[in-house]
Amino acid sequence: MNPAAPPAVPAKDFLSILDLSTAELTRLIELAAQLKSGRRLGDQAPTARALGGAHVAMLFEKPSLRTRSTFEIAVRELGGHVLQLPPEFAAGIREPLQDVARNLERWVKALVIRTYAHEKTRTLASAAKSLHVINALSDAEHPCQALADILTLTERWGDCQGRTIAYVGDGNNVATSLVHAAPQCGISVHVASPPGYELPARVIEEAVRRARGGARVRSFADPREAVARVDAIYTDVWTSMGQEHEAVVRRRAFQPFQVNSALMAGAARGALFMHCLPAHCGEEVTTDVFESSASVVFDQAENRLHTQKALLLMLLS
Repeated sequence: MNPAAPPAVPAKDFLSILDLSTAELTRLIELAAQLKSGRRLGDQAPTARALGGAHVAMLFEKPSLRTRSTFEIAVRELGGHVLQLPPEFAAGIREPLQDVARNLERWVKALVIRTYAHEKTRTLASAAKSLHVINALSDAEHPCQALADILTLTERWGDCQGRTIAYVGDGNNVATSLVHAAPQCGISVHVASPPGYELPARVIEEAVRRARGGARVRSFADPREAVARVDAIYTDVWTSMGQEHEAVVRRRAFQPFQVNSALMAGAARGALFMHCLPAHCGEEVTTDVFESSASVVFDQAENRLHTQKALLLMLLS
């Protein structure tokens, strides 16, 4: 594949992993690996002017380190320009979101939005016929994170077929996108959550329909059963942004689901530890696991840049 001429995706927007076909997801990961390898070329990279000076708007209703930084760098390294929008425009109070979208499509090629409400991404996408809307995190899904996760696993494992990953913790946006992505790559997913915090049945059904190579999605109440002989263990914070008022209740519910050395010992030899960051060491994961040689959390963070560059190339080409 020539990185300078990536295959375009038929979808206008990227609101969910499910907006990509399995073949497109595979091509995106391959392209991201090439872009990562070729980044050393800098301005001489074949994709250094791929966006041709196009503008990409960023609308972040939530704080961000990895997502904002990697998208800004990605746009600039592809020869585009970044427009930072004030977060209050995501509220839809000063003017309707539909009007925000219809204004932006006259000036910019894409909008990267990080928001509390997934419905806002749909509203913006449907209001503008030419504006490409990218979900950089919503309360329902975090598809850009899942892209980086799959690239990280591919780098570590090569062929992912037949592997199994256990997600231990809240059945949240990160878990949703992971479950949407991994089975398409032949990776089975075990999800262990406390009662009341499980993934919606709809998400599992969507994942099963897209699964390839015999991959399965299974739910567990006991984290020890979920991690038995798996190839990687993934977790996330117990209390996400906007849920701070639930912190005490969540801490009690999730304490038995902490990823510690005893839980890691139940996984296969050489199993990886994964986290989307930021991490609260001492809560969802112990410091010794987070800092261990099994941890690939900063590989995941780095790979946000490369997979988002590949996404921009495929979506905007």
